[in-house]
Amino acid sequence: MSDAANEVLYEEQGHVAIITLNAPERMNTISGAMTNRLSDLLVQADADNDIRAIVLTGAGNRAFCAGLDLRPKDPANPGESNGNSSTRLYMRNMPPAVMTTIDTPVICAVNGAAAGYGLDLTLGADMRIMGASGKLSTTFLRRGLVPESGCTWLLPRLLGWEKAAELLMVGRTLTGEECVEWGLARKCVPDDELLDTALALANEVAANAPLAVQAAKRMMRMGQEEPLQQHMHHVYMQLMALMRTDDTKEGLAAFLEKRDPEFTGQ
Repeated sequence: MSDAANEVLYEEQGHVAIITLNAPERMNTISGAMTNRLSDLLVQADADNDIRAIVLTGAGNRAFCAGLDLRPKDPANPGESNGNSSTRLYMRNMPPAVMTTIDTPVICAVNGAAAGYGLDLTLGADMRIMGASGKLSTTFLRRGLVPESGCTWLLPRLLGWEKAAELLMVGRTLTGEECVEWGLARKCVPDDELLDTALALANEVAANAPLAVQAAKRMMRMGQEEPLQQHMHHVYMQLMALMRTDDTKEGLAAFLEKRDPEFTGQ
C-alpha cells in the first residue's frame, strides 16, 4: 500500500463515503501525492451511484489539515518539498476545485486547525461542522503569501465582500464558535461528537432523492455565474429530466400516501 493510500483513507457507511486525511503525526499536512489521491477519491465517490454524500475529516485531535507538507522530498534537495512534488499539479484537479465541481455534497468535519491549504479544503466543502478544537486560520498575508487554491474565490461568495476582506486582510483565526457566528459553519460540537454529527447531517442529505440533490448542487453552482433568466431556463430543463425518474414518481407517491419515500437513485 502506498504512502498516499495510507495517508488518505476511504470507507463507506451506508450511502455515505468518509474520506480521512491520515497523517496526524504532522498535523495532516498534505503532500502532492495526497492531493492527487484525495481528488481521485472524491471523483470515485461522485461516480458511485450508492454514495449520496461525502464526509471529509482529519485523523487525530490537533489539526484537520495544517497546510501543505513542506518537508523536503529529498534531504539532499531541500528546494523540492512533498507539497510541490506532484507530477500532475493542475489547478482543475486540486481537491477544492473538485469538491465544488462534483455533484455529490461534501460535508467537512473540522477537527483542530485548518490553515493554509487546509483552509482551502474546508471552504471547498458544501457544509462545515466544527469540533470544539476546530479553528480556521486566514493568516496567509502575514507570511507574505496569498491563498493558492480557491480561498479568494470562495470566501466572498460564502460571506460577502466585506467580511471576506476583513478575514483575509487582517489575518484572523476563528474558533469553532466564531465560525458559526460568521456563517462559515453549520454548528460547533464537542470533539468527541464531531464525526457522528457530520455523519448524521450526511445521512439526512442521503435520505433525499439523490438525483435531485445532485441537480440542486449543480444548479446552485451554475447560478453563481449566470443571469436569473438563463438560470431559470437551466433549472426548468433539470426539472423536466427529474420528472421522468423513478425517484420523482416515488417521492410524489410517498407524499400522497403519507409515508417515507424509498429512493433508488433511478
